[in-house]
Amino acid sequence: MRTAQLNLTILENSPILNSIAQKFTSDPYEKEELVQETFIRSLNYLEKFVHNPKLVAWLYTIMKNIYINKYRRQVKYRTIESELQHTTHFENTSYNGGESKFVMEDIQEALSKLPASNYIAFTMFVEGYKYNEIAEHLQVPEGTVKTRIHMARKLLKESLSGYVS
Repeated sequence: MRTAQLNLTILENSPILNSIAQKFTSDPYEKEELVQETFIRSLNYLEKFVHNPKLVAWLYTIMKNIYINKYRRQVKYRTIESELQHTTHFENTSYNGGESKFVMEDIQEALSKLPASNYIAFTMFVEGYKYNEIAEHLQVPEGTVKTRIHMARKLLKESLSGYVS
């Protein structure tokens, strides 16, 4: 695809995608990021859809999936963060930056002790990837991914057992 045609396609569809992004978020920076990420993800296949009447529907689907995956990652991050806060026996009477530094160092050390295959599967899961996406990336069966994540959780729980009350 020629650069001029690509630029024209982006310019023509940016206002439409901006209005669609408004339905997902009211934050102008997040909206702009969502539109840009949509175009970035669509670049490889955009030339096939340039003159297709379903171009906007295709871009909308990409945008919706980006937003949903981002939301899932945020929910998982908050859940894990919440679980870590509940498993620590420190009283949160005052904020101590040194205390959280030690906790994070312990978590990083426990993560570094995981076998490489478990580490990759676990970190991808925490980042919001689905089991089938992880399996495809690692080129292993989905059941293997589930086992690796389970084992990683078990090993992390053992390594961080000092924080459980």
